[in-house]
Amino acid sequence: MNVDSNRTEIRSTTVILVKKDGDTAMAGDGQVTLGDTVIKANAKKVRRIFEGKVIVGFAGATGDAFTLLTRFEAKLEQYQGQLERSSIELAKDWRTDKYLRHLEAMMIVADQTDAFLVSGNGDVIATDDGLLSVGSGSMYATAAARALIENTDLGAQEIARKSLEIAGQICVYTNTDIVLEEI
Repeated sequence: MNVDSNRTEIRSTTVILVKKDGDTAMAGDGQVTLGDTVIKANAKKVRRIFEGKVIVGFAGATGDAFTLLTRFEAKLEQYQGQLERSSIELAKDWRTDKYLRHLEAMMIVADQTDAFLVSGNGDVIATDDGLLSVGSGSMYATAAARALIENTDLGAQEIARKSLEIAGQICVYTNTDIVLEEI
């Protein structure tokens, strides 16, 4: 996010997706920060859409994220719930539309079989190792999740929650007010 003299940077969130043993869990923290001040501690950045069949998590500018969420829901309707096609079409629009290309957010989307990170650069990234993350503390959460996957027998939901708790102890832009969805 660019910062100029008339604008203070809003940092918000960490979202992680964990796929393990046929289960998919997504967790997001609740913190929204304006500059060096926490302005909200319990924002909901992970939610179910498309009749509960898809989970979405987002990071970045909140208004931008909600704009993308609305567009993504429309794509799911248009393409009868096909997650990959809907993600690709959203990424194409995001990159080429004069208005959308200025949106500053990222999304993780998942259903029972697939999961993708979708960005404004036109990226639609599938997971190779069962992990996707976005936001300020995403690398902390990913590192914690990898360690938990390799060294414990915890399930996807527990790994998502614990990795976000660990990120919240390290990243000042992440808290431990966690919303978790499993599909």
